Amino acid sequence: MEKFFGTDGVRGVANRDLTPELAMYIGQAAAFYLAKQAGLREGTRAKIIIGRDTRVSGGMLEAALAAGICSMGVDVWLAGVVPTPAVAYLTKTFEACAGVVISASHNPAPDNGIKFFSNLGYKFPDEVEDEIEALIHKGLTTGVVAQGERPVGSGVGRVVTMKQAEERYVEFLKGAAPSLQGLTVVVDCANGAAGAIAPKLFAELGACVIPVFDSADGMSINVMCGSTHPENLAQKVLACHADLGLAFDGDADRVIAVDENGQIVDGDAIMLICALSLKERHSLKKDTLVLTVMSNLGLRRALRENGIQIEETAVGDRYVLERLIASGAVLGGEQSGHIIFTDHALTGDGILSALKLMEVIQVKQKRLSELTTGFTQYPQVIQNTHVKDKYELMNHPDVLTAIAEAKERLGADGRVLVRPSGTEPMIRVMLEGPDKAELEAIAQDVIDQIDSADG
Repeated sequence: MEKFFGTDGVRGVANRDLTPELAMYIGQAAAFYLAKQAGLREGTRAKIIIGRDTRVSGGMLEAALAAGICSMGVDVWLAGVVPTPAVAYLTKTFEACAGVVISASHNPAPDNGIKFFSNLGYKFPDEVEDEIEALIHKGLTTGVVAQGERPVGSGVGRVVTMKQAEERYVEFLKGAAPSLQGLTVVVDCANGAAGAIAPKLFAELGACVIPVFDSADGMSINVMCGSTHPENLAQKVLACHADLGLAFDGDADRVIAVDENGQIVDGDAIMLICALSLKERHSLKKDTLVLTVMSNLGLRRALRENGIQIEETAVGDRYVLERLIASGAVLGGEQSGHIIFTDHALTGDGILSALKLMEVIQVKQKRLSELTTGFTQYPQVIQNTHVKDKYELMNHPDVLTAIAEAKERLGADGRVLVRPSGTEPMIRVMLEGPDKAELEAIAQDVIDQIDSADG
């Protein structure tokens, strides 16, 4: 049975893999499951909030998804183009039974995705997605996701346009924001959902803001910009003599920074800066930082040297959140820039993370480059290869042998991580160690063996 949900919802090329028909069944399945779970009083209606990024396919999928939801008697509140964490916040604030974001995050414009948030504002656990996925398959095969008559007349769900979605989210951010007076910051909006919010917010907080890549044309999202391409931002920071640069991804749930010297400050470095600041203020509960397996060896060493414990999870901010809740820690995230501050939110929020980073800069009155002193990143090589069946290949004897040999060659000074992508048909190979040239050679050997096994 085809699996729709990956590590970050349902993803695919819009109108080819992620079709309006599939979006409608996703809407029906989710609405049926969630309304039943909500246990609503008679006469009350469930509602689901939908937000999206700037992709040209967003409106098409929004309409199909909303149609599916309304056909099951659940109302739809449209938040429009807003960051992913805004939907999580609005879902909890307005007591919706769920929130939905139509976005493929950092992926190129032809891709799109659908991901859900619970009524508490965090991503669905795997078991809930499995339940919804079974209903989707039922709909695709039989044309009906659930037995019984559909609602008619006044029972049909209504579509409501939210009038102050963006404003409510901005007010929430301001409640967690420092004064940015005196800072000059270049803001790369990835031509995505951050464009209408981040530059204006930072300016209102006192910063001198230089926005770049803030178009909303629907096709330039993430194109050579944003958190996956911060090199252009780095050049702009140097040219403008700015204090720092901030690069968001398409749906603004992650951020990568650039210091005043044009050096990239990734999610690992941002987490270290914020963790040390919280620890100094006795606010880093459990003296613990939650990381994924992708975080750099250099971060792990710096944390241990500063008396901060590490909790490690699989890749995906949903798994970071699960561990944060289970451990009682308050800060965790990913090298890619998904960072969660549980004292403020239960999902990765790029704009909130940027505010927390700038708060440390302001409180300590230090340059961003000074805050990363003592953090030495190990060389890290990441190579990806597209494959036919990523899960089958992960258990192929030749691939397992290649991984074992790579680990033996690197020994105790390095690290090998080979995993299937959660959102694309590819396998990702990551190696860390002291010698980058050696890492590249070993990674290529592993990639070659994967490609050979893939035929």
